[in-house]
Amino acid sequence: MASERSPPEPLSADHNHDSPRTSSWRRRNSLTARPRDYDQLPDREITEDADGLERHVTQSHDRRLTSSGSRSSYDRYGSKSPLRRPPRSPLTPQKPKKMLKFEPLGLPLDMHLRGVSAVKFSPDGTMFASCSADQTLMLWKLHPHPHHIHTFEGHLAGLSCLTWSPDSRMIATGSDDKCIRLWSTSPPKPHPNPLIGHHNYVYSIAFSPKGNMLASGSFDEAVFLWDVRSGRVMRSLPAHSDPVGGIDFSRDGTLVVSCAGDGLIRVWDTLTGQCLKTLVHEDRKGVTSVQFVPNSRYVLAWTLDSCIRLWDYAAGRCVKTYQGHENARYSLTGAVGRDRDDPKGAFVVSGSEDGSVVAWDVSSKEVLWRGEGAHEGPVMGVDVWSKEGERSWMVTCGLDKKVRVWREVGEDGKDEPMAEVNGLLSRGMELDGVAEDQVKVEPSVEEDTIMETVEEFQG
Repeated sequence: MASERSPPEPLSADHNHDSPRTSSWRRRNSLTARPRDYDQLPDREITEDADGLERHVTQSHDRRLTSSGSRSSYDRYGSKSPLRRPPRSPLTPQKPKKMLKFEPLGLPLDMHLRGVSAVKFSPDGTMFASCSADQTLMLWKLHPHPHHIHTFEGHLAGLSCLTWSPDSRMIATGSDDKCIRLWSTSPPKPHPNPLIGHHNYVYSIAFSPKGNMLASGSFDEAVFLWDVRSGRVMRSLPAHSDPVGGIDFSRDGTLVVSCAGDGLIRVWDTLTGQCLKTLVHEDRKGVTSVQFVPNSRYVLAWTLDSCIRLWDYAAGRCVKTYQGHENARYSLTGAVGRDRDDPKGAFVVSGSEDGSVVAWDVSSKEVLWRGEGAHEGPVMGVDVWSKEGERSWMVTCGLDKKVRVWREVGEDGKDEPMAEVNGLLSRGMELDGVAEDQVKVEPSVEEDTIMETVEEFQG
């Protein structure tokens, strides 16, 4: 008679993958193909963690494997007995659902005469700028309330893109007149000489982290790297076979990423001009915008199949896909913001062609907030200014000729009292953030916990 055996202890959600029992089971079955559908394995115990994800599959004490690794329905004395599934362990309580909510601050800013193509916060978070098809660049002050400062004129055609210098003292714009112009913000005045070199519309532009270089993408399918001081092209990259829709520098300025309507995302070495990596999704839809995430380990890409994809460019694979907005026609852009309540958390926000703004949790891909009716028509640009421990600011623009400023609010829809610090308005914290050299950079990030350690945002 078989000896009685005590039932196995249920596995907890924090069960270690490297436990002796799991490791030995893996060693015995390392050469055996296993079905991927766990429902076909009634002799295995599956436990779920707090997120409801199946994490651990272990062999039950009541079942035995044959030498070939297949399941045997006979007990060790050769008598056939029915198989019984061990009891499932109780699920641990679900984690509280993350909350994110923005409320518009005042009325829309409607000084532009035509559709607004791009809007960006200054790195120090005190100003923002907007550019439009009406050939103007407008400078706005954020505090104590959003208000217009200055209107720059000088381009001979509509503006498509803008970027701020790291010190917030200069703005660069790209236009359909094939030129790039530089504008000083303090005091507001134009740089006398435009940057001329592209043979078609300038559609994307980005400053390097040190502010000494400028990268531009154009309808002429090329990427130019400019020396800002001399105004000359340092390097011309024959990047794509379609108009270049987006461009961005990595955090240390050693890499440039570009995208185009040909469906390709390419990563370049700024020193040599060599293409280090080419990323392409199997659908090969046109990519309209691309940017590095704050820690520069991944790139976000907006595509014309209503998807935003997070790419591990070093491994050459797409690791996350965010869906829930509409994007099949226009070149929409977005941004990455910091989770105020979770220093390790972050969110992705983007405009939509249905007039809404959508925000996703970076790790779980869950839609955290949807701003219905943000604009009357496609929301072309969205930017976020975030700081650790502080609620985020957001600014949006659309083809309805309007710019809107948003503030993150609490779960009850109310914001915290504002306190003035050093002449600026802050919400219960000092304006000086964590220094860059104090941020701990993890050596690697697991696929399921991408961006768990979001590094300090510039500004």
